[in-house]
Amino acid sequence: MKPIVRKKSDIKLALVLLLPSILLLLLLVAYPMLSNIKISFFDQPINPRLAAKFVGLSHYSDVIKDVEFYKSLGITILYTILTVIGSTVLGLAVALFFNRPFKFRKTARSLIILSYVTPSISLVFAWKYMFNNSYGIINYLGTDVFHLFKSAPLWFDNPVSSFIVVVVFAIWKYFPYAFISFLAILQTIDKTLFEAADIDGATLWQKFKVVTLPAIMPVLLTVVTLRFIWMFYMFTDVYLLTNKVNILGIYLYETAFAFNNLGKASAISVILFIILFIVIIVSRKRVNLNGSK
Repeated sequence: MKPIVRKKSDIKLALVLLLPSILLLLLLVAYPMLSNIKISFFDQPINPRLAAKFVGLSHYSDVIKDVEFYKSLGITILYTILTVIGSTVLGLAVALFFNRPFKFRKTARSLIILSYVTPSISLVFAWKYMFNNSYGIINYLGTDVFHLFKSAPLWFDNPVSSFIVVVVFAIWKYFPYAFISFLAILQTIDKTLFEAADIDGATLWQKFKVVTLPAIMPVLLTVVTLRFIWMFYMFTDVYLLTNKVNILGIYLYETAFAFNNLGKASAISVILFIILFIVIIVSRKRVNLNGSK
């Protein structure tokens, strides 16, 4: 009878190789998260030398009673929904257009992703120049050339127009992410499926509904989920563009650094995490990775 030879386990080696990454995640993710939860239960002074006072759920109560929180939450939800839908639909449309051979396709693809890879600060200053009240190209075209406005709109001085600008900016800046994701999955679809649909006399919409949509559904769900998370926590773009759109990122920033209320700001971030976690769980239960509801 041959003796049983046991292969040496690779678990220890795997743990050793993963240890630096695990330590980095604990340091950069777990520790700040736990520290933030801890601060939400304390009246934390800005000066680290001063002792923090335990206040329990007082900060959470203040947030729930704060009318400005609900206003900011409503604006953030509307901003997130519009930008996610807009960037996803635009990215899918452009990907469908590029999913065929034509001249200079690679060059055009490179130009499309420029808005996504360019630093936000550069894009923001370009847009503020374009929408400038006095010499911006948008007001020049809208007022002097096409006569769409009787007088030059003050884009960044009005909450409604400021909201429109930040939404359009977000859609334009972030649609290349959806475009790249959709184009990659579209190129894996078997062309014979479209040929069979053509033989059956299917229209463009029928081919999209029966062939394309089921194939891209896993990517669609991933793109929407990730973009929802990123836009819900948006701060930089809106903060640099205007001070008239009070989304939750700006509300949290002002609470922490304008009013020096670190405890309440931490409570806000915890509440936002809970809201976002629930939304993601519900959405992933409604649509599975196979694209069936």
